[in-house]
Order: sequence, then structure tokens, then C-alpha cells
Amino acid sequence: MICDRLHTMTWITLILLITLIAFPATRGDTGPGPGGPGPDKPVYSTSLETSLRRELFTGYEVLQRPRENVRIFISLTILTVNDLNIKDQSLSISGYLTVVWQDSRLDWSNSSTTSQDFTNVQFLFSTEEYVWRPALIIENSVKDIGIINDKFIPMRIVSNGNIVWNPSGIYEVSCESDITYYPLDTQQCTVKISSWAYTSGEVSLDFGNESVDLNFYSANGEWDLISASSSKSGSKSRGGISFSSLTYSIKLQRRPMFHIINTLFPVALMAVLIAMVFKLPVDSGEKIGFSLTVLLAYAVYLTMISDNIPSTSVHICYLSIYLVFILTLGATSVVLTIIVLSLHFKSKEDEIPQWVKTMTKKCLLQLAGMQSCCKCCENQNKNEVEVLTRTAIANMKKEKKGHPQFVEAVSSMDNELTWEKLSKIMDKVFFNIYIAMIVIVTVMLFLAIFVNYYTS
Repeated sequence: MICDRLHTMTWITLILLITLIAFPATRGDTGPGPGGPGPDKPVYSTSLETSLRRELFTGYEVLQRPRENVRIFISLTILTVNDLNIKDQSLSISGYLTVVWQDSRLDWSNSSTTSQDFTNVQFLFSTEEYVWRPALIIENSVKDIGIINDKFIPMRIVSNGNIVWNPSGIYEVSCESDITYYPLDTQQCTVKISSWAYTSGEVSLDFGNESVDLNFYSANGEWDLISASSSKSGSKSRGGISFSSLTYSIKLQRRPMFHIINTLFPVALMAVLIAMVFKLPVDSGEKIGFSLTVLLAYAVYLTMISDNIPSTSVHICYLSIYLVFILTLGATSVVLTIIVLSLHFKSKEDEIPQWVKTMTKKCLLQLAGMQSCCKCCENQNKNEVEVLTRTAIANMKKEKKGHPQFVEAVSSMDNELTWEKLSKIMDKVFFNIYIAMIVIVTVMLFLAIFVNYYTS
């Protein structure tokens, strides 16, 4: 009987050993360790994440900083430039910030500090209602100045306690415009981000790995984004307390084609029209009307450009100076046209003063480019000519047509300076002076604008 029991127990023991060898226990096995096999990592599940949330956020204080001095890393991603209004001196851009900081209270990477192993939960998502965030403002904002916040934007919480927050928006900031080379100008604008309420000893701002990200940038039709950079502007003092601040610089250049066709070319063309009033014959009766029309057109253009540039005396626009100069020439051309008309219709019985004849000979004929066309101003004659009346010369012209003395006398009388001829000379003088000044000033304006455009 005893032998049978021993025999039965032996077989049971063998069966158990075979079972353990054939079907080893794998539940909770994490491999060999100093203390032998340990439990497995729990796989990810919603219940596991819920347990982790409950453990992390129990007793979590939203208004309490993670540590005494929190270091915040900020990057700016620019999506597009909406508008740069140089009259209002404001820049509007669309983009978002990438704000990163570490909160050790939300660290579950070390399983020894938690109730169980949550390392298979790689990320958690929350909002600013449940997680502490830095108070940041756009320091040079011109619209909706306030703390950057959006309770609908989730925060990504990494297992090591790093928190990534991406608040987006349309940022409208002030931008001091330099209109010197308008309309082909280059503007430098800044976006200033500063901490609010938290001093530089409590929150310090720094740039992320890529301070400005342009990978998602969409081009603007009017402005070309030349560059975007960042610089640490140092601590700003408000009320004797310093606050950390960052500055992002955006360099924009206006695209040229639209303003060359619609601004510069019409302005230069109308400037030439001002000089053409002196090419218009007096007998046409349109000289005054033509000059006034061009003058009014220029006044309209000056008004249109003045509406698009800021009312500031810090920077003076070269184009405005050019328009004022051409406008002055236009106003002067009206006065000069009236003088020419008065000379043309002056009575023939009024004798031309001698100083006018002298000035005509020495200066006006040369400026008019007709020195060789008028012999009336030549006082040195090789042959002495008898002074005769008009009637006598007319009779002698018929009788002795080929006599050289009479031929010269007749030619001299025919080319005698009259008020009508003087008005034509003055027209040519004014045309040459005006066209020279307009060409020189226009070339100088275009050179200044285009050289700055291609070198800036």
C-alpha cells in the first residue's frame, strides 16, 4: 500500500515537471534581473492613460510654476505676410509660436516614481486650463494686446516632462516704415515677445533650435520676404522690474513691377509733357489749357501718393520731392507761357529795348540752338550798308535785285528781331531748359531708387 502511494506521487511529480517545462509561465515576465524575473510593461490602453492622468494631475496646481526659474524656448513659424501698411505703419502676419518648457511634475519616464510602469504611454494631451503655461504677450502689438492664450489648442506632454504648445494667430504689430525709396522700398519690421507678470528671475525666454521657421511660408503678392532673423533684446524693465524679451526681425521688399507700370512710368511721362507746352504753336490757342491740364494731372498724382505714405517728417520720400519739383516746373510753365503769349501779341510799334537784343544775341540764341539762323543780332558787317526805309528797300529790291549791298540790306531787314520772333526764341529756350532739367532729375530719381533696390 505504501509502495503504491509512493509510486503514484512519483508519477504526479514527473507530470508537473513536464508541464512546467513544456508551458513556461510568460505572464509578467520581463526577463532575468538581479532579483529574478520581473513583471511585464503594461501595454498602452485608454485605461492606462486614464490612470496616468489621474496620478499626475491629482494635486497639480495650475498657477504654480514648475520650478523657481523656468526656461522657455520659443520659435516663430511664419505662414504668410497678410499686409504691410506703410501709411498706418503696421505689419500683419499669420503664423504660430512653438513654446517648449519642462514641468517635472508631469514626468513619468522613471517608473520608480510612479505607482506602476507607464512608459508605454509616450504622450499626453491637455490644455491650458489644466497645465501651467507662461504668460506671454506681443509687446509691439497694435491690436488685441493681451496674454497669448487659446484653451482649444492642445498641449503635447512628453514622458520626460517636456511640454510643447503651438498657439497660432494673426499678429498685427507696429512697423516703423522707411519711405525714402518708395515705391521700391525695403522695410524692416520686428515682432517682440515678452513675458508678462513673471520677472526675468522667474521665467527666462530663449530661442528654440530653429528660431524662425519658413518651411510653410506662402508668398505675398506685393511684398517679398527677404530674410527673417532673431535677436535677444535683453530684459525690459517695467516699473523697476525686469522682464525677459525676444525680438524677431522680418525684412520685406516691395515687388517692383506693379509700381513701375502704374507709378514711375506715368510720372516720368507726364513730366515730359510739361516741357511740350513750349513746342505748341501760339496760334493754336491751346498753350494755357494744355499746361493747366498737365499741372492738374500732376497735382492729382501727388495727392494719390500722399495718401499712401505716412504723415511723418522722419523720412522724406524721394518720389514726393520729385513730384513737388515737377509740380513747381508745371506751375512755372504756366507763368512762362503767359509771358510768351504777351510777347507774341505785343504791338509791332513798340520798340524792342537794346538790352533785350543784346541778351538775345549773347545768351538766348545759344540756349535756343539757333545762333546761325538770325543775322539781325550781328553787329559786325564786312560791308557798309546804307540805312534805308522799308519802302525804299522794297523799290530798290525790284530795280536792282542782284546788287550785293541791297541783297544784304533786304536780308537784314527781313531777319530783323520782332516781338513775334522773340516769343518763338523764348519758347525754344524754355523747352531746352525744361527738358534738360526734367531728364536730369528723372534719371537721378530712377538711379537712386533702383540702386537702393538691388543693393539692399
